[in-house]
Parts: sequence; structure tokens; C-alpha cells
Amino acid sequence: MKILGVDPALAITGYGIVDCERNKLSLLEAGIIKTSVKQLLSERLSRIYRGIVDLISETKPDVMVLEKLYAHYHHPTTAYLLGHARGVIYLAAAEAGIPVVEYAATRIKKAIVGKGQASKQQVQRMVGNLLSLKKMPEYMDVSDALALAIAHSNIIKFKL
Repeated sequence: MKILGVDPALAITGYGIVDCERNKLSLLEAGIIKTSVKQLLSERLSRIYRGIVDLISETKPDVMVLEKLYAHYHHPTTAYLLGHARGVIYLAAAEAGIPVVEYAATRIKKAIVGKGQASKQQVQRMVGNLLSLKKMPEYMDVSDALALAIAHSNIIKFKL
């Protein structure tokens, strides 16, 4: 099963695709879709949408995994803008007929590290270990996306 994890954001959207076959995980592809604050919102969203559409077309994942949206009441604009990015990602998945699954951040951390309050660095190290990476991804967004994909494989495998 090919699992596409996506960590959506307007500036840097991280993605990671893992293959889960016979209880073995392997990294297929990982990277970022980057936009500039100098671009119009519509241009940024178009870039994210096109990037995800191309990624889906090239890799043909079976499922896409996103983190559930958490909005802090002190930053409503951030949640609003993140909702736009998530919307175009959902649209790309829907057009390709790919189901989208969401998990809370604590559930992802628990499935990867074993505790829901794990730090981002703990998650990143565990992602590196599970995928036998020689070098950690440059962007935390990529580690987060890979964590989403790995967590989904663990959740469906162990029914966490």
C-alpha cells in the first residue's frame, strides 16, 4: 500500500510517500512544495494544488493522510489560511479518487513514538529510524509528512 502523508501550509507544504508491504516500510519519495509570500494567495494555492496533482499522478498513492486541523484561538487567521491550503489538497485527492484520512497530532505521535506528547525532534528521529534514513530531512515539514504516512500504516496494521 502506498501512503501519501501531507503536511499542508502556505509557505512550505511537506509530503512523503511510503510503501507498506509485508510489515516493511520503504521511502518512495519526499519533498516540499514551496511558495513565496510575494505571490498572491490565489497563485500560492494554485502552486500547492498543481504540486499535489502532479505528485498523485506520478506516484499513484492508495490513500492520503493529513493531520487534523488544530486552531489556536490566538491565531484565527493562521487557521483560516491553512484551511485554504487543505482545501486545494482535498480537491486534488477527490479529483484523483484518493481517500483522505485525518488524525489528531497526539494520535500521530503515539503511533510513531509511543506517547502522544512526544516532541517534534523525537518524532523526526523515530521517522529516520523507521525508514533507515542516513540523513534527516532538511525540512521538519517533510518529517511531519512522513510521520503521517508511517502512523497510518501503524494504525491500520495494529488497529491503534
